[in-house]
Amino acid sequence: MNEKARNLLLTLSLTIVMISAALPIFMVQWTVTPYLFAVGAAGTTIARLTRNYTGKNFRLKRLYRIELFSSFALLIASFFLFRGERDWIMFLTVAAVLQLYTAFLIPKVEKEKN
Repeated sequence: MNEKARNLLLTLSLTIVMISAALPIFMVQWTVTPYLFAVGAAGTTIARLTRNYTGKNFRLKRLYRIELFSSFALLIASFFLFRGERDWIMFLTVAAVLQLYTAFLIPKVEKEKN
């Protein structure tokens, strides 16, 4: 998968996750909400899995693995959303914090590398 397609998939998937996560918070009870969340989480995971970092910078490898772990946290959140339990909010928060952490550090480390 080329970089442009991966970025498009990631952007669309995270947008779907954000919208479908906001629906239960605003008391909108659609039956398709868990399915939308699951599709977004799966798209995010696919986009993260297809990215290969072949460099030797251990810190960047670790940050990309953290991003992948946050995608798995989204998948776990979708599982709990299907079951109707409130634990999905905790996994969504973990995923959001990890993605926010890596969103700031990956460009910084790549800038320091060059």
